[in-house]
Amino acid sequence: MDPVRPGSPYQPVIEALGNYPQKKFYNVSKLGGTKYDTLPYSIRVLFESSIRNCDGFLVKETDAMNILDWKTKQNNVEVPFCPARVVLQDFTGIPAMVDFAAMREAVRNAGGDPAKVNPACPTDLTVDHSLQIDFSKCAIQNAPNPGGGDSQKPVAKLSPLKAQPRKLPCRGQTGCKGPCSAGDSSRNSGQFSTQIENTPILCPFHLQPVPEPETVLKNQEMEFGRNRERLQFFKWSSKVFKNISIIPPETGMAHQVNLEYLSRVVFEVKDFLYPDSVVGTDSHTTMVNGLGILGWGVGGIETEAVMLGMPVTLTLPEVVGCELTGAASPLATSIDIVLSITKHLRQADVAGKFVEFFGSGVSQLSVADRTTIANMCPEYGAILSFFPVDNVTLKHLKHTGFDNAKLEVMEAYLKAVKLFRNDESSSREPEYSQVVQISLSSIIPYVSGPKRSQDRVAVNNMKSDFQACLNEKAGVKGFQIAAEKQNDIVPVQYEGNEYKLSHGCIVIAAVISCTNNCNPSVMLAAGLLAKKAVEAGLVVKPYIRTSLSPGSGMVTHYLSSSGVLPYLSKLGFEVVGYGCSTCVGNTAPLPEAIRNAIKQGDIIACGVLSGTKNFEGRLCDCVRANYLASPPLVVAYAIAGTVRIDFETEPLGTGFNGKSIYLRDIWPTRRELHTVEEECVISSMFKELKEKMEKGNKRWNLLEAPESTLFPWDLKSTYIRCPSFFDKLAKEPVSPQPIENAHVLLYLGDSVTTDHISPAGSIARSSAAAKYLTSKGLTPREFNSYGARRGNDAVMTRGTFANIKLLNKFIGKPAPKTIHFPSGQTLDVFEAAELYQKEGTPVIILAGKKYGLGSSRDWAAKGPFLLVLLSCPS
Repeated sequence: MDPVRPGSPYQPVIEALGNYPQKKFYNVSKLGGTKYDTLPYSIRVLFESSIRNCDGFLVKETDAMNILDWKTKQNNVEVPFCPARVVLQDFTGIPAMVDFAAMREAVRNAGGDPAKVNPACPTDLTVDHSLQIDFSKCAIQNAPNPGGGDSQKPVAKLSPLKAQPRKLPCRGQTGCKGPCSAGDSSRNSGQFSTQIENTPILCPFHLQPVPEPETVLKNQEMEFGRNRERLQFFKWSSKVFKNISIIPPETGMAHQVNLEYLSRVVFEVKDFLYPDSVVGTDSHTTMVNGLGILGWGVGGIETEAVMLGMPVTLTLPEVVGCELTGAASPLATSIDIVLSITKHLRQADVAGKFVEFFGSGVSQLSVADRTTIANMCPEYGAILSFFPVDNVTLKHLKHTGFDNAKLEVMEAYLKAVKLFRNDESSSREPEYSQVVQISLSSIIPYVSGPKRSQDRVAVNNMKSDFQACLNEKAGVKGFQIAAEKQNDIVPVQYEGNEYKLSHGCIVIAAVISCTNNCNPSVMLAAGLLAKKAVEAGLVVKPYIRTSLSPGSGMVTHYLSSSGVLPYLSKLGFEVVGYGCSTCVGNTAPLPEAIRNAIKQGDIIACGVLSGTKNFEGRLCDCVRANYLASPPLVVAYAIAGTVRIDFETEPLGTGFNGKSIYLRDIWPTRRELHTVEEECVISSMFKELKEKMEKGNKRWNLLEAPESTLFPWDLKSTYIRCPSFFDKLAKEPVSPQPIENAHVLLYLGDSVTTDHISPAGSIARSSAAAKYLTSKGLTPREFNSYGARRGNDAVMTRGTFANIKLLNKFIGKPAPKTIHFPSGQTLDVFEAAELYQKEGTPVIILAGKKYGLGSSRDWAAKGPFLLVLLSCPS
């Protein structure tokens, strides 16, 4: 896209940049006099975009002036926004690319040139949602069977990725303790297989490459095997479409790759400068606002429009100024800061608004802290949380590989258009719609749960709060367990030993990537805590499903180079792969003995994870209490084995020589964290990761894919189908028809999330989607997940409202069912809609407040539409 629109009325304000006369930019600060100076920084980015993209058609002069008059026009007008780029993850990226492939078919059928169908806006698609935890430390010895089928079938032999790395001579480090090999290191008792690319693990003593844990290789092999058809389609897309880049599997999370690799901060196209900005189909796209990049998550439908060159339309938002003062307690992690700010902003009602941070406390937050805070936007309802670029940002960018010349141009440009924040400047702060003040010194550690992320619990109140949850009536927080059953104990045999399960016992503990891997301090804290725990003689019970899923190889790199990775592995927190896993419900089943004991004893079992979402029923159908916590607390609770513990007065367990070990004995100090962070989180990591990312990985590079202009659709495919959206398009839109004599398909209450509407996890064997796949000759083991099959409208329509926790008031209990009233039958939602269609009866869906709350997914809109369309008479 040309950065200067032909015929733009604002070309007279294009200037050369100070000492860089070859660099040009729109000097928007000269428009509007003092009005511009009072605009929030985030609104200034919107204003610059409207000036640069003004063409009199999609973006008009009146749009630009409305943004300039933000103070009086906020909430009263809609304005267009043309982001600089688009980020997709594969769950929502595959239907978008399938639609583009279908558009090429439609253009060909209309007599046009299909090769002209390409994204108009630069687009990056990261394949990061395919990973499932088939193997973990406690599962790897058992036959993995995530999708069902014959559990006795042998697992296919793993194909080697590359030859064993050549052993390099010791560099003479003073800490050398022997030959540089994984097996000889006294700090690592685990057995490792061949090293995989994109995970630059170093020997803690020699800084030489060492192999990757076996679980990563096994999970990656399974991922490529079950998703080969989807990956071939992505490979085809990368070959034939212009303006799109595919980031292959096992590289990292979409939002993490966006932050570490794709972000520009300032775009430069043909020597023309403008602010970086982005929309993405991942709810965590907001993370980049911590770098001073305006961005937020949108649905797949909106993203496709941007890819086609259309602007995003939004109501000119209110901007809440969040003033940070003071300094946080040394014991408070970034997660504590995030959850505290989340609580304040939720109470301030920032839903549908921009949040912008200012005040003396902002400079005390690292970029890692800022991106963690910005990443939590979906949980407190704001569109985005913006941290303007300042000196802290520039220092971070320098450490991550930006060269000095680029940084100098960046700083000069941002200052020229007044997008650079400076505490030392005498200029006044922007004017905001309202101001929320938060003192960082008031923050104490919290977790969130057991059912909703907004229900925060102080760690020192966790034991009493869980007890209260047992007593409370069943609902958003309570479990309503009879008093005489609250202390029930269920003995269970596992791996030759007897264990005792009770209410509050932990069976899943996952350090995952959604929020925490962008902040080295919290991940290192988990590692240092694990190191101290192992050295003290503490262990994690083997039946607890533990896992460590970093967002990128960088995280594994610094955990390894700091020497803490073997200790995490010793406690069961082995690296299982790189991508969304436990967070989106892609976790291996619990051991059968544990599942049976939980169900037989009606035990309120718990999961603890370091993510941002704990939707009820997402982790496992027998795990009813789920808590969000910082990575070190996930490890601490895993060691304790229960949430019914007071860390102040009760020990985590018994160490060597029978000594009681308390949390305070192994909790790393802030000074320890800072020391390790300085030594391990260095610019070379980012540089090496960028090189690895550009090279790709061997499996992806060897993957064969067609190169034809049109995609060769396979009519037998259950992953990729040419959608029917373009089959009956008319030159003139058909006018809406009245709905008469309709039946109600579903009667839903408040807060029905996108997870309830269009689940992304595994496909239940008894569901309508499972019946469809079975009719196509697939076994349960081959079902994969709904997210993986988003390129098939037949599967996704059947999966709509298939969440096991859907509460349809017609049924009266959680179940993906409804009543077909003419017959009185209780059916799957799809089957009922299909039956209404055969009878020629239209249907409607009734829902309460906050319908569609949660992650933005296009199928949360497409699915209900197709269900209702299915039942409408033609």
